[in-house]
Amino acid sequence: MSPLNSVFFINITVSNIVHPDYFFISGFAGIPHTNYYYVFLCFVYAVTVVGNIFVMFVIYTDQSLHSPKYIAVFNLAVSDLCGSTALVPQVIDTFLFKSHLISFEDCLTNMFFVFWFIHLQSFTLTLLSYDRCVAICFPLRYNEIVTNKSMLVITVALWIIGALAILIAVSFITKLSFCKSAVINSYFCDHGPLYRLACNDNTPSSVIDWINPVLILWLPVLFIISTYICITRALLKIAAASERLKAMKTCTSHLILVSVFYFPLCFTFVLGSSIHQNARIINMSLANALPPMLNPIIYSLKTEEFRESIKKLYRRKKTHITVRNK
Repeated sequence: MSPLNSVFFINITVSNIVHPDYFFISGFAGIPHTNYYYVFLCFVYAVTVVGNIFVMFVIYTDQSLHSPKYIAVFNLAVSDLCGSTALVPQVIDTFLFKSHLISFEDCLTNMFFVFWFIHLQSFTLTLLSYDRCVAICFPLRYNEIVTNKSMLVITVALWIIGALAILIAVSFITKLSFCKSAVINSYFCDHGPLYRLACNDNTPSSVIDWINPVLILWLPVLFIISTYICITRALLKIAAASERLKAMKTCTSHLILVSVFYFPLCFTFVLGSSIHQNARIINMSLANALPPMLNPIIYSLKTEEFRESIKKLYRRKKTHITVRNK
């Protein structure tokens, strides 16, 4: 055991399970000019916080946006804000301020929240595709099928399912023994690089590591593709080109969000081990940090209802200031 690793292995539990006091997150080691990247992440996080709080504020204050679709959008903004807060400040602290050591308990906590909110982001994008599918394929029954109550129930269920899934993954990590290395080759307490450090049987964690991309990536992508096949078939049945275009416009913001979130993840998982480790770390960190920043910008620019709500809030504020000055 190297001198670096020997300082970590102090705590030994009963049943001969060894848990280190600290893990060392190696992350961006060997990648040049990373300080500029960390400053860029600071900017990304600041825009993410402002943008998502603004989206939540607009939806909360405008009664016309209290609809099933915007309950899902509000949930996406919450999961984006919380997910970015769970990840980016920790990355900045670890690498910009050279705090590479993280305690065993803090590592598991970081893993839980990062993966929980990634699950929620993916599930919410899937929920939005379901909303668009029902709205276009069954327009006359939309208000009957998709209600505020049903959307709230589904949203709460997704939070609970995501939390339980990650709790199971974390619980299996606690049963692993780390007696060789405590160096995590990732930019946060990533499940895959962490469980592979174990020196006892890690089969349950290995199975979870296989299931996780299926839940976060492949099943949602297949579901979204299926919904858009249904949407395309429904649009082809609309005779008027203007009506088709109007219906398509309601999907553009969601399609952009889906592309921004899933494409980098699909690209990384498909290439697998053929992609260089440093390129994989940079790509995955961008894939986790950029969508939460871009989502509120995309919705603000591409959704007509949302733009109208912003204009109403601006006019209301301007009128209030005018009245007060008089």
